[in-house]
Amino acid sequence: MGKYLDPKADLTFKKVFGEHPNLVISLLNALLPLDASQEIKEVEYLSPERVPWFSSGKYSIVDVMCKAKDGRHFIVEMQMYWTTNFKDRVLFNSAKVYVEQLRQGEDYSQLKPVYTLSLVNDIFEPNMTEMIHHYQMVHDKKTEKVIDGLHLVFVELPKFKPQNMTEKKMAALWLRFLTEIDDDTREVPKELRDNGEISQAMKIVEETAYTREQLEEYNWFWDKVRLDRNLVGAAEQRYEEGRKEGREEGIKEGREEGARDNNIENARKMKGIGMTTEQIRMVTGLTEEEIERL
Repeated sequence: MGKYLDPKADLTFKKVFGEHPNLVISLLNALLPLDASQEIKEVEYLSPERVPWFSSGKYSIVDVMCKAKDGRHFIVEMQMYWTTNFKDRVLFNSAKVYVEQLRQGEDYSQLKPVYTLSLVNDIFEPNMTEMIHHYQMVHDKKTEKVIDGLHLVFVELPKFKPQNMTEKKMAALWLRFLTEIDDDTREVPKELRDNGEISQAMKIVEETAYTREQLEEYNWFWDKVRLDRNLVGAAEQRYEEGRKEGREEGIKEGREEGARDNNIENARKMKGIGMTTEQIRMVTGLTEEEIERL
């Protein structure tokens, strides 16, 4: 029996879907709202780094980005926990890719849709039974009238139940791969072994395929996830405590105590484990200048 790494980790996720075009094509075709005529046949990988055109612009990075022959762009993100501004970040990155398709003097008719698939290892719509959420621009009264440009698809992984997706075999297999395989896996279910693409992905996440340095990076990722969850969870709890007081003063205190309580100390810890300035800013509320001075 082999030992496997969790495919949701940054290192393994990018290795599976950022280095093997056939696997990312299979994932996208399985989970995106595409009909038969829109299925992806071939992609080329693009740099996940989005460098601004001007010095004051915002730099951003995604997990995986690729482009189909017909010009459609696809972004794939793995998000380990939900934050209130994650949708904003997804929209920003998607819109940025959409705009970057054209240069000065080029015609708008050349613009192609941008699809972002965000796999979230958290529940952010607790009052909805649906696990896949597709956002696009539609008419407020006649939703069949669509402006086709940006497609944002969010998947709540903890809601996944195989029996609810019997008609979508490949989608169910990929979701099982992402939700069932982890550090404790020793025996791979037959249904996963029997599928060629999932079997290929399983070989990629075998522990023996990684160097000692990569395994250290893998362990560091989970340490960072735990720290992020604790900090964000504390901030949200304090904010809720303040909000429930029903007073503006309580709300303000809740936010300040949650988001900024011991923020200097927390920021130092996060810098120590290699988190980016942007990640630290998002979690602690400190400014970039304050973080850089630490």
